[in-house]
Amino acid sequence: MAYVINQDCISCGTCEGECPVGAISEGDGKFVIDANTCIDCGACAGVCPTSAINPQ
Repeated sequence: MAYVINQDCISCGTCEGECPVGAISEGDGKFVIDANTCIDCGACAGVCPTSAINPQ
């Protein structure tokens, strides 16, 4: 299961740099995770200042 970013995202971009496979990109009003690329490592969730990233 891929991780997802919810509406608590403040578009800070911290998670994007932590993703080892480049699955995170800036979306419309918040960052998004490509479920087909995500490897479920959780690195992004560990650095999110608003806890907006969770397992799907």
